[in-house]
Amino acid sequence: MKVSPHLLHGQPAAKAWAARDRGTIVGVQEHLAVGRLFQDRSRTGPRCANGAYAMTLVRIMFGSQPPLRIVVPGAMLVAMVAVCSALPTTVQLRWGKVLLHQPREWYASAEARKAADSVIRHQSPAGGWPKNSDLLSAPATPGQLGRPTIDNGATTTPMRFLAMVAQATGDGNCRKAFESGMDYLFAAQHPNGGWPQYFPLRKGYYSRITYNDDAMVNVLTLLRDVSEGNAPFGFVDRARRDKASAAVDRGIDVILRSQVRQDGRLTAWCAQHDENSLEPAWARAYEPPSLSGGETVGIVRFLMSIEEPTAEIIASIEGAVQWLRSVAISGVRVDRIPRPDGRTERILVGDPGAPLLWARFYELATDRPLYVDRDSVYRYDFSEISYERRSGYAYHGDWAAELLGEDYPRWHAQHARR
Repeated sequence: MKVSPHLLHGQPAAKAWAARDRGTIVGVQEHLAVGRLFQDRSRTGPRCANGAYAMTLVRIMFGSQPPLRIVVPGAMLVAMVAVCSALPTTVQLRWGKVLLHQPREWYASAEARKAADSVIRHQSPAGGWPKNSDLLSAPATPGQLGRPTIDNGATTTPMRFLAMVAQATGDGNCRKAFESGMDYLFAAQHPNGGWPQYFPLRKGYYSRITYNDDAMVNVLTLLRDVSEGNAPFGFVDRARRDKASAAVDRGIDVILRSQVRQDGRLTAWCAQHDENSLEPAWARAYEPPSLSGGETVGIVRFLMSIEEPTAEIIASIEGAVQWLRSVAISGVRVDRIPRPDGRTERILVGDPGAPLLWARFYELATDRPLYVDRDSVYRYDFSEISYERRSGYAYHGDWAAELLGEDYPRWHAQHARR
């Protein structure tokens, strides 16, 4: 997500706000085409109270799932922003990626320093951080620290936050904690270049090379940013920067080597690969060895971000893009039905005009959409999956739509001219 610099913080109505989760950018014009207006599904809370009020008004007008493309009359938007500007802006600070998108001056504030101190208290002796933890609430005891991992943005998100505070304040504790995090990532990397979900290593799927939920891509992106010495990582010493660059090279190498070939064609990646053979591997009981319509998109985006890709990287991207095109699901949509127990059930409904979807899992060799429940039995009909999983796990998504429709064509045009 690219966050607009014109964020609503009680400023004049001619300013704008950006909403998280799908890159929403809203600006005041006579008539404004607004892209990807979605409700904020994050657990991190709004960037500011005004942003929350503004998004509430949007939901009132357009529903909880606004359309991908809407037109907001300028007068209406000005009125909305004016109303929101008159409301209080104070909001309780909550941990999450939202803290990476604050105004630059905020990172030098007492509030940011206090938050950084709390984040550091959650750092494990190994140098990493736990997942799904409120890092702004102190752990009851040092012994209750969660296991360090790279899953769900753990470790990479606190590292980025601490780097921003370190840059703004020169705080030595933030810098030391960040460097310890880097050393953790170096130690966690498998000799072949992949990263496990957990380190120190745990038995089972936790030691697999983990592309799931962009875990390894998040690590590679962070280390590449560090290696380039750009803000906010200018304080990192040359030795660690060089080590980060080498780790990224090894990571790219294992991405290329683990891409699945079928009938001699490069296709996609599994959400996790065996750390020794590099073959697609099981994770949880309902996450089989397969080709991923979700994680493949994150990997391709990372490869496309490489400024001077090799011929092998270009071939990898092209193969994955062709595969994503070939397995797109048309003619159906996912309906979400709220149930009395508070869950939202997902069902597939025929709809000739529905946007393309991708399955989370595709069967190896056949490319058939694959549905697996907690019993680990392969199924090919989504309706056969239990209510518990259909209401608690995303088996479909529009993950590749923007990549294929916008990002890849732009990347391809740039490299076709070379």
